[in-house]
Amino acid sequence: MGNTCVGPSISRDGFLQAVSGVVWRRSPDDSNSVANGGSHHDPHSPSPPTKESDLPPPTQSEPPKQITIPKPEPEQTSRPKPEVEQMVIPKAEAEPVEQAKPKRPIQFKRAPSAGIRVESVLQKRTGNIKEFYSLGRKLGQGQFGTTFLCVEKATGKEYACKSIAKRKLLTDEDVEDVRREIQIMHHLAGHPNVIAIKGAYEDAVAVHLVMELCKGGELFDRIIQRGHYTERQAAELTRTIVGVVEACHSLGVMHRDLKPENFLFVGQEENSLLKTIDFGLSIFFKPGEKFTDVVGSPYYVAPEVLRKHYGPEADV
Repeated sequence: MGNTCVGPSISRDGFLQAVSGVVWRRSPDDSNSVANGGSHHDPHSPSPPTKESDLPPPTQSEPPKQITIPKPEPEQTSRPKPEVEQMVIPKAEAEPVEQAKPKRPIQFKRAPSAGIRVESVLQKRTGNIKEFYSLGRKLGQGQFGTTFLCVEKATGKEYACKSIAKRKLLTDEDVEDVRREIQIMHHLAGHPNVIAIKGAYEDAVAVHLVMELCKGGELFDRIIQRGHYTERQAAELTRTIVGVVEACHSLGVMHRDLKPENFLFVGQEENSLLKTIDFGLSIFFKPGEKFTDVVGSPYYVAPEVLRKHYGPEADV
């Protein structure tokens, strides 16, 4: 029962025939014998049509070639740095900047002040001092003014120029003091022991008083240099000073700032002429008139001035 079911089928279409057909090439005789031995057909009967599934698989005429699997290349220990593309950001086109319109300067209204009023001190037009004089070195410094050496261009004669800065004249009283100083110097002109005024000039920044030049220095410096005076020498100097005070008072002028620094020698000689200077604090007075304003220099101011009740006796 097993031969009838298994034998012919396995030899023709079974597993063994499929494996042997792949490995070994069949000869034509073996093919015929296998085909004839499988079943008995009538040679005159027609053959059934052959299906593709019934055909034996193709056989290989040559032995299989040896396939060599290439070894994988070892990976690189250090990986190459990835190339970073540099992004170039295009520069934004600079927009034209509109230039700011210049602002107009703010003009502040100044309160009326003597320091900014042109030609308000002398109250008259004067020529430019530089047209007539050449200013030189500095000779001295005061509270309101600075004294320079000046030379008259026409004659070459030397003078002293006291320049009073307008910016220091802050009040109407200061302006009035400068006017009064010039007026008093002209009022006392001709006295041998009072400094003579040559002229007054005014420009945008200062008032200039041109006076005679005293090259002998201050009485204060002469006292320091000598150290002591004889009684006769002291009496001569005192007589000169008292004579100046008497001349001023007789003309209704009170000096109010008498001190050794305000007396100058004309020359370096021992018996040189002594002259009074600096009438910036001087004032006109009437007989019996009393004053209350405190003026003068420390260490020299009279007790009556500190009491704010004084007259021309404060000069003595």
